[in-house]
Amino acid sequence: MKRTLPLGRNTKSADAIDQHVGNRVRAQRLLRGMSQEKLGDALGLTFQQVQKYEKGTNRIGASRLSHIAAILGVPISFFYEGAPVPRQSGFADVSTLSGIADFLATKEGLHLMTSFLKISDEAVRRQLVALITAISAAETPARKRPTRSARHARSAEMTLRN
Repeated sequence: MKRTLPLGRNTKSADAIDQHVGNRVRAQRLLRGMSQEKLGDALGLTFQQVQKYEKGTNRIGASRLSHIAAILGVPISFFYEGAPVPRQSGFADVSTLSGIADFLATKEGLHLMTSFLKISDEAVRRQLVALITAISAAETPARKRPTRSARHARSAEMTLRN
């Protein structure tokens, strides 16, 4: 039987903070070049359990988080930086900063950020940002094919012009 907690939360489901903490564990583990298996071995767990922690599927207990922090060389507070802020009716909507943190927790995001930080010339950095901004602005969603009535109206218009 599931036990109910305040705010309608239930002991068997992860919430936004669990997912945020898991993302931060993953990001720091990747930054250290450590595999899930290696972190699991250090914790006495399987890599599948580490995977569940990182996805936020399973909650990380306080003593376990303390041990993870020690292994990864960060303070416990690191895992809560940028976490969703509780409100009376639950958690705040996912912010842009949260989306950035999620991206940085991916291999691609981590690789992009570490490579970018290796560039010492500020002018080159600014040019890269401008290039990426221009590329993202130029991307437009795929155009929808006009409906049959719109194609018919255009065809009729062309007939009238001729």
